[in-house]
Amino acid sequence: MGKFVISINDESVQYLSRKDKKLSKVIDVIGDIECNIHPEPFEFVVGEIVGQMLSSKAANVITNRLKTLCNDTISVDTINNLSVDELRDIGISKAKSQYILNFKNAVISGSIDFDRLNDMSDEDVMKCLMSVHGIGSWTSKMYLIFVLQRPDVLPYEDGAFLQAYKWLYSPKDLSKESVIRKCKRWHPYSSIAARYLYRALDTGLTKQDFNIKEL
Repeated sequence: MGKFVISINDESVQYLSRKDKKLSKVIDVIGDIECNIHPEPFEFVVGEIVGQMLSSKAANVITNRLKTLCNDTISVDTINNLSVDELRDIGISKAKSQYILNFKNAVISGSIDFDRLNDMSDEDVMKCLMSVHGIGSWTSKMYLIFVLQRPDVLPYEDGAFLQAYKWLYSPKDLSKESVIRKCKRWHPYSSIAARYLYRALDTGLTKQDFNIKEL
């Protein structure tokens, strides 16, 4: 898996620092972010389906079981050899098992074409992915941010994002409308801001005992 770096000297990060003083302090603490490049979009989406509504730890355990079942390669071909019952046997729910097979069928039929997704607008990518039963806006936005590296995606549906957002801003309202309104200042780099909030959560920064209002 390849890597790339979001640098504090990047135009996008400098822009966010100017627009949002609280986020700017978080950026100062975290510094550059090394990010993974996900070269296998099918495997990524399957992993996201597995991880829906699960903790990262639980999702990783089940995904590793799936990799073992697939001889270490989660692909259209290896998933095509599996049944719902075989997927359920490793801890994937019946519904998610069917979602995975739905997605595999969509790729085989050509209704999901990863090369075409690369050239679509964010809205059309989401529309295409969400045409598969079991894939919603959360999974689609994760695909936009982490596979396609789209710069301006706001994942207000994501529990991890909201946890870090709540830590930073102490909002009274966590509704979709309120989060969108608050985060307008991040445009056109919402994905970059979200990555910094994810990193604050992943590194334990959100658990540190300091007054966030002083940031």
